Amino acid sequence: MMPGLRSSAGALFASLLLILSILFPLLAILLLATSVAAEDLSAPYFTQLLQQARQARLADAREWHLLLHYRANLFGGYTSEQDDPGFFLAPEGKTDPQAELDATLRQFFSSDLVGRSKQPAQCAFVARYAWLMEQLRFDPIQLPPMRCERFERWIEEFQARSITLVFPSAFMNNPASMFGHTLLRIDQEGQTPHTRILAYTINYAADVPPEEGLAYPVRGIFGGYRGYFSTIPYYLKVQEYRDIENRDIWEYRLNFDHRQIRRLLMHAWELGNASFDYFFFKENCSYHLLSLLEYADPSLRLTDQFRFWTVPADTVRVLAAQPGLVADIAFRPSRVTLIRRKREHLSESEQGLVKRLVQDASAAQSEDVRNLPLSRQAFVLDVASDYVRYRAERDESQAATARDHNRQILTARSLLRIPSEDLTILPFATQPESGHKTSRASLGGGWRNNDTFEEITVRAGYHDLLDPEPGYTPDAQIELGSLSLRHYNRADQTRIERATLMNVLSLSPIDSLFHAPSWKLNVGMQTISHRGCQLCSNWNFNGGIGASAETHMLRREVWFAFAEVEGNYSRAYEERHRVGGGASVGLYADLAARWRLLASTGYLRYALGEKSDDVRWSVGQRYTLAQDWALRLEYSHRDHDNDVLFTVQAFF
Repeated sequence: MMPGLRSSAGALFASLLLILSILFPLLAILLLATSVAAEDLSAPYFTQLLQQARQARLADAREWHLLLHYRANLFGGYTSEQDDPGFFLAPEGKTDPQAELDATLRQFFSSDLVGRSKQPAQCAFVARYAWLMEQLRFDPIQLPPMRCERFERWIEEFQARSITLVFPSAFMNNPASMFGHTLLRIDQEGQTPHTRILAYTINYAADVPPEEGLAYPVRGIFGGYRGYFSTIPYYLKVQEYRDIENRDIWEYRLNFDHRQIRRLLMHAWELGNASFDYFFFKENCSYHLLSLLEYADPSLRLTDQFRFWTVPADTVRVLAAQPGLVADIAFRPSRVTLIRRKREHLSESEQGLVKRLVQDASAAQSEDVRNLPLSRQAFVLDVASDYVRYRAERDESQAATARDHNRQILTARSLLRIPSEDLTILPFATQPESGHKTSRASLGGGWRNNDTFEEITVRAGYHDLLDPEPGYTPDAQIELGSLSLRHYNRADQTRIERATLMNVLSLSPIDSLFHAPSWKLNVGMQTISHRGCQLCSNWNFNGGIGASAETHMLRREVWFAFAEVEGNYSRAYEERHRVGGGASVGLYADLAARWRLLASTGYLRYALGEKSDDVRWSVGQRYTLAQDWALRLEYSHRDHDNDVLFTVQAFF
């Protein structure tokens, strides 16, 4: 390049730098002035909105408290059950409804990103915005509404027409599912009973890391996990609950109109910005779903009825008791219920054919099958296919083999070219709201050895084998937090007779197709008479594994046997403890629709600590007076100690 041209280029470059150095500060000042001017313009309107909100006492309104999940403190004031700081726009918002409302109004003027979803406040908290706009009639010129494209796409995908509460029944092999579960299904426009499985659900659950082990129940009880709302396709939940865990599912369609449905979905969107501390017995899957339903219809008072613990079956009972809330109820049977109900329609020889088909698919070509009428051939093949699919879901190691096995059965079935029989599948357990309430109080008296007594018992939950069975999982028992206080008349002594921390029993009757084991676990204290100690507290741990079988000699009987281990701690024993093992057998029988008998006997030999043995037996009967009232008569014998107890029981 020539020197003259180089000099001209340098001068031009220097001139541009000079111009930019002058323009840049001016541009920055202009932008700042514009921002300040905008703030100045919005400040009077913001102040006006604050005054309106305070005059209307919106911070005290029920709907504002529902949106922020505030609960009244025992000694005044409020605290939100929401535990995620990102849910609050004021530093003190968790405990100050007015400060949170003020901060929310201020944030509506800003485009700053807030919450876990990182959006402007108008879009992160759409339910707050919609409610405050209804109350204060925002001027769109002074407070321009923002486009919330993410929310609109999300809510449009639902095409929501109705809301259904879904209750999968209890699953005894998972501590978090022993009391059942609840979730909401968003039913779409134009769906039929057959296509509702394609809908989406709103589910609240704890975020539990894999392989938590023994820490799982401890952290779950004391709020050691975070709980989150999520949107999951319903068919995945059906696969998990009905097909893998074999839980019957009850569906309750709610009478919500379009406005209530939109309110529910808006608040569900907001809760995507938040998490709660998850407590298995209180703030669990059911409790926070009730808070969603309350915001959809603030006239509902649902969470107020659960002060100390929240049992999913009780939440269903509360919803069903609301006048006009439940539109209809549908039942979706588990695969096990489906197979067992279909098996009731098989003859003895057809049951044998099903068993052969389950073991060998080529039996579909046998003369025994071909000689059946076409309709019976189809039914036998359908039942065999159902069971092979069930086995594939239960055992991943055999899944590929089972699927190939089922393919062969279905091929034979397709050659028949006739439709399957339209069979109504009835549940073994009636819908949960038909059962007794989960807490129980008992008042009674009786005789022990050479003394009489009066006794009162209170149990927090939930159900035992002698309780009225409608509405509960058959052949299962879960007792938690039971305490018995007894007064002995001759000894003139009042004492804690029994305390049950946990008493769980699961009986799974074995037959030609199903071979699940039975098991039990009991932790608690009871009063014993042992050697020189007439009334001694005995702390007890007992666990067992066994088997059970079902017969129908009268109405229905279940026989069971367990191999057991047990440990005791009491001042009645040498070295204050004993540990041993043994076995027990028993049965319970339904003698009539309201009358049940439970009998058991066992022998245990203790090899550690005090070396002794224990022979025990018991017989109990229950007669149901009404859904929440029952009578019991129980006799027990243990180590030369005899006890007879008669009680009147009320469930609450």
